[in-house]
Amino acid sequence: MTLLVDLDAETLTPSRALLWLAMTAVLFMILLPQRVTAGPGWLAVQGLVRRQRVRTDALVAVRRYGDVSAHLILRDTDGHRLNLDPRILVANPLLWHELDTGVRRSRERGTLLDGADVLEQLGHQIDDATAQAVLRASGIH
Repeated sequence: MTLLVDLDAETLTPSRALLWLAMTAVLFMILLPQRVTAGPGWLAVQGLVRRQRVRTDALVAVRRYGDVSAHLILRDTDGHRLNLDPRILVANPLLWHELDTGVRRSRERGTLLDGADVLEQLGHQIDDATAQAVLRASGIH
């Protein structure tokens, strides 16, 4: 839209066009949400530029960074890393179920050496949010 306004005002120059395109790209990157998908034994995050994927049944470490704008970092035995906003898991219990199932397999295999407590806390947070949603939907809360 800014390009059209600038073009209509006959003030569009190559440098201004580049500026408008750069600003549009930055805004698009900020506003475009990550696409998170999961399946048996894997979790993937598709961003604007790259795709991250880890094997949830072969996790080595899970770490949580930050309090206000927290994010999880999952690492598997193949060395793959995945950054994920935990609010995505809270909002989508099916994704959480897939991750939790994979984490249980990682524990059984003995590969998950760091971060089991982080996932346990997140599990309690998700259970609490789900229970509150059920109570609100039923009119009790």
